[in-house]
Amino acid sequence: MVTVWRNALRAGVVLAGLTGAVLTLAAPAQAAFATEMSGLPARFTAGDQVRTISAVVSQTDRRGGCAKVRWSMVLTVRGIRLDQVKMDRVEENGDFPLEVRTEGDVARLTDRQLDPGTLCPGRTVTARYRVAFAEDVTQGRITLAAEAYDANLRLLARQTATRSVVGVGATPTATPSATPTLSEPTSEPEEAASTPVDEPVADQPVDAAPPAAGRPVSQAGGFGLVHAAFLLGGLLLSLGVGLLLRLRHLTRAAATEAEEPPVDRLWERPTTTGRWRPARR
Repeated sequence: MVTVWRNALRAGVVLAGLTGAVLTLAAPAQAAFATEMSGLPARFTAGDQVRTISAVVSQTDRRGGCAKVRWSMVLTVRGIRLDQVKMDRVEENGDFPLEVRTEGDVARLTDRQLDPGTLCPGRTVTARYRVAFAEDVTQGRITLAAEAYDANLRLLARQTATRSVVGVGATPTATPSATPTLSEPTSEPEEAASTPVDEPVADQPVDAAPPAAGRPVSQAGGFGLVHAAFLLGGLLLSLGVGLLLRLRHLTRAAATEAEEPPVDRLWERPTTTGRWRPARR
């Protein structure tokens, strides 16, 4: 019985160790990077006005190493057409080559080469885009999703923001007092996070992956690595608990059989050890 309990204890320790290792390896991959967008106005104005927006990715895990970054920007328009939107990726030495894919009202602009910068702990990588709208735009909305990938096309971080687009002669509607303006750069990330997205970019087919390789996991949906790790951990724990209960049942049954005599011996009469005597007549 002691041997059985020792084996059960070892099995439980092994299962707990495997669960902890899976969760430890999976958690940093989800929380090691962050992306922010800056330079976004309260609304875009159509015409010759060109806006420059920036996407910045940072590494929050100080224990990680350095990595190269490939940017991909996803546009989703409503009330306007894609041919009424012009967007370029720029660097210090001029335009940056892009590969463009469109499907319906969604367009993806992916860098053809890696960003010149290197992402390291304490060092960020920035991508700049110039955005303009045609003069015939009257009113609509645009959703921008900046995605940062590593050299192996693994999604590092993603940030989404939605803005309205008005024509040159359109009268601007009243803006809620809680919406920050361009003069408050410190509150722009909160605006981007709190603005409702009418049509999530992750639901569009073009947003599934950059065109250069397979389909990486998106943070906005899908079955992530953390979900799989927790599912595997729960399965291992269930197996461990079931094994312990089974071993406990077997040990109790063995102890009960050892204490009680067999059923076929309960009705046997005790044999007399006296000497046999002949009957008297």
